[in-house]
Amino acid sequence: MWLSDFTLVLPDRVVPNGSIRMEGANIAEITDHPVDGGLRGQRHTVFPGFIDMHGDMIEQEIEPRVNVDFPMQVALHALDARLAASGVTTAYAAVSFSRGAREGERRSFDHTSAVIRSLQSMRGAARVDHRIHARFDITFDNAVTVLAQLLDDGQVDLVSLMDHTPGQGQYRNIETHIRNKAAQHGISETEARQIVATNVALRSRPQEVLLNNMQTVARLCRDHGVALASHDDDTEAKAQLMADLGAVIAEFPVTPEAAEAAIDRGMMVAMGAPNAMRGQSYSGNLSAREAHAAGHLSILAADYHPAAILPAIRALAGQDPDGLAGATRLASAHPARALGLSDRGEITIGRKADLVVVNASDRVVMTLREGEVIYSDGSMSLPEASATTAVRELSHID
Repeated sequence: MWLSDFTLVLPDRVVPNGSIRMEGANIAEITDHPVDGGLRGQRHTVFPGFIDMHGDMIEQEIEPRVNVDFPMQVALHALDARLAASGVTTAYAAVSFSRGAREGERRSFDHTSAVIRSLQSMRGAARVDHRIHARFDITFDNAVTVLAQLLDDGQVDLVSLMDHTPGQGQYRNIETHIRNKAAQHGISETEARQIVATNVALRSRPQEVLLNNMQTVARLCRDHGVALASHDDDTEAKAQLMADLGAVIAEFPVTPEAAEAAIDRGMMVAMGAPNAMRGQSYSGNLSAREAHAAGHLSILAADYHPAAILPAIRALAGQDPDGLAGATRLASAHPARALGLSDRGEITIGRKADLVVVNASDRVVMTLREGEVIYSDGSMSLPEASATTAVRELSHID
């Protein structure tokens, strides 16, 4: 099956009027010219399928309002469709174990464990290749045993170490954090200040306990061959510590110094696509565009909005040394390499036919995973004779 006369975003260059032949689930042939037959390009561009290593959306789909729980099959169906329509073909659902969450609440270890197991049981019926990114709060001692069991059972594909205690990391500027919390919850700054103070007291742990938690989780990841990431590194020393622990990804560093230290230690720096698209962090931390300009950005992640990935690539392409091809690698080849996904992430012969077709208005019109259409806006379709026209559905999930 040919896709003929498209602009192809290859790993190292952009080819106008190129063609791709898919054979089964893989890319079998690539040319730099149109061919007869197949699906015609219509001035569209083909990107490799986007790989999102950090998306918080599943938690919002499960609990769209406080104390309003949606069934997993409803939540996953909605998120799955949203990801596919954004060009994401592999997605790591970021779910959290957080200190302070009461039993049964979102981010408590029992609730999060149930979410992980439910999502894993349904992934075979989904359009997108869903994987699990377990975010481990280093102040949450009780979750270590739960995480160990999930790793033993093969339920987790990526682990990150986070600490959202106000006064460091993402919330290192407590006054800014207080103002943001007051605005978010519609309360006074005095009330917000009390909440923050309570949060600090709740999360405060001896440094040796925190270090032991991090070392234990790092060892578990090494033993199970699961990638480890840091989260919200705010100092060079913290980035160095995370590298010493074996982290291969530095998620959302909040200062240029932390990002530079992570890169120097061979880690890949991941930042949010919404940050890159908007040109600034919503919390006033490091700008993804600034990190990219300094050569310190390796990976774009959906964070909280998968539709931001494509416009973020476009925003960075103008300043990338390799143009559109280089910016695209941030959401495809680079996360694939960091996560050990050697079968995808590039438009290359032998790789999975995970592809995103984008029109001249920069809208995703079709997404293919392993040669199958998992999203289409109806403006184009593969020939009916092709065996790859089936669109995966979640309707048969119990």
